[in-house]
Amino acid sequence: MTWNDLSVLAVVPARGGSKGVPRKNLREVGGLSLIGWAAKTIAELPWVDRAVLSTDDEEMAEEGRRRGLDVPSLHPAEFATDMADSVGMWRHAWLEAEKHYNTRFDISILLQPTTPLRRAEDVTRTVQAMVDGGHRAAASVSAVPGHFTPHKCLTVDDNGVIGFFMDDGAQYANRQKIPDYYHRNGVCYAVTRETLIDHGHIVEEDCVAVAVDGFVVNIDEPFELELAEFMLAREKSGTGK
Repeated sequence: MTWNDLSVLAVVPARGGSKGVPRKNLREVGGLSLIGWAAKTIAELPWVDRAVLSTDDEEMAEEGRRRGLDVPSLHPAEFATDMADSVGMWRHAWLEAEKHYNTRFDISILLQPTTPLRRAEDVTRTVQAMVDGGHRAAASVSAVPGHFTPHKCLTVDDNGVIGFFMDDGAQYANRQKIPDYYHRNGVCYAVTRETLIDHGHIVEEDCVAVAVDGFVVNIDEPFELELAEFMLAREKSGTGK
């Protein structure tokens, strides 16, 4: 399978409800909404054939259309809560897109608006890793800082007594000896049609990791909008990402 053989669908998920940051996906960083940032990245990916916004909210749908994203339909209420099934949402968006465009997509990428400062090349690397490596899925990841790894995490029992989360945590006083750990950063997920549509999986089944260099802003709390503004200004000034 080569790039030229593939039909690619980009999906941007944008629920109307958000507890941490109300109306989060419409909030702006650098004068552009979070939805707009995802659309901006997609515009820099010439290999994407179609791009859709998956939302339950008409205002967000309108913002998506304004930024060049199609909205085949609003998704069902079952995908609109904080506990919503992201796999089900993505699968629904994929099938609705295939009906809307009357075509079948070989692979799809998911770009969460809450990671606005992603780089297009990291998205491309994620898909390349999946396609060139013959994997079923791919996910961008970031390294977990040494002081946040499971070996450094603590528990507190009902009596307020501290313990180590990992049984051997006390043996890792030197963080340089701690194994490498990673977390999903929301820059990009990629899956084949069979993986998501037929099996309903993303990371459970032959999902290759693609590490992203540098700090990745992921917006879940109000202060992270300010952090994103700071990181954007820093990037524009040439002092780093």
